[in-house]
Amino acid sequence: MSWSSEEGRVELVARFTARPGREEEVAGLLLALTAKVREEPGCLAFEPYRVAPAPAGAGVAAGPERAGAAFAVLEAYRDEAAFAAHLAAPYGAEFNAALGPLIVEDRSVLTFLAPLS
Repeated sequence: MSWSSEEGRVELVARFTARPGREEEVAGLLLALTAKVREEPGCLAFEPYRVAPAPAGAGVAAGPERAGAAFAVLEAYRDEAAFAAHLAAPYGAEFNAALGPLIVEDRSVLTFLAPLS
């Protein structure tokens, strides 16, 4: 099964929630990883975010994540081979090993995306 979009790109959102008091450690790890991943030849986008509270009056339901403690990363890779190379990078394994004890989930929650058009 392919998780690629029609253009062959692999696009996803990775989400995880920092344990209380570990938010800045998670942010630091994520920023260090960001610099490395953006250098990968097949990386088209790697955009980390901290989940923020919705603006007052936005009229949206709150998600299960705690604002300030939850993180999301929008990622895009040229194709499945580029995504596989990303997964095989040694710094990714180092990041995941360091991240594991700092987050609520067992690991990053990945949601793969495909364009509607």
